[in-house]
Amino acid sequence: MKKITLLAFFISAIISAQQLDLKKLKSMKPRNIGPAGMSGRITAIDAVNSNPDIIYVGAASGGVWKSESGGIDWKPIFDKQPIQGIGALAIQQSNPDVIWVGTGEGNPRNSLNGGYGIYKSLDAGATWQLMGLEKTRNIHRIIIDKDNPNTVYVAAIGSPWGEHPERGVFKTTDGGKTWTKSLFVNNKTGAADLVVDTTNPNKLIAAMWEHRRKPWTFNSGGEGSGLYI
Repeated sequence: MKKITLLAFFISAIISAQQLDLKKLKSMKPRNIGPAGMSGRITAIDAVNSNPDIIYVGAASGGVWKSESGGIDWKPIFDKQPIQGIGALAIQQSNPDVIWVGTGEGNPRNSLNGGYGIYKSLDAGATWQLMGLEKTRNIHRIIIDKDNPNTVYVAAIGSPWGEHPERGVFKTTDGGKTWTKSLFVNNKTGAADLVVDTTNPNKLIAAMWEHRRKPWTFNSGGEGSGLYI
């Protein structure tokens, strides 16, 4: 958790295109802020910009956790759902009650847990609704258009154990009612990551990764791999 907290700090600075003054970090010491029972690796973190004491984290095999105290206390908020493997989450910052969660860990390790689509909450995690993409298996990133929150992009890395067409970048323009496949390369290639230009929500960069895991080996890379803008 210590490493992830610092990593999230660096990634936020890079994505925001802000210059990072390393001198400000000299007096900082990383500390574990929980949750104590993590239920596996922490795979996703997001916080409410207008109230950073509200933090959501997703665990590889332990659902979604929420803190309203800056990390002092945590509570699980996804336990009633049929799947607990989490790969991505995102807060709609213009209305922090809206939370998106992508199931299925996006790190294709041999012990990953598969997912069952993308979920949406309209009440800050009190209740959840399945919004489709059940066959993507593993979702690694969610991007919400800052100017039009009904437009959401999902980077699905897919299952590392086999070939299937439900991979790539998916897009909705109606808040998750319907989805279109925005970027698809082939049945072996998933969307390993997705970022957006903070000054231009129409500009996205997707990292596509061809990979295949087997019980005895892991093949990484191939013709399908590459960056798309």
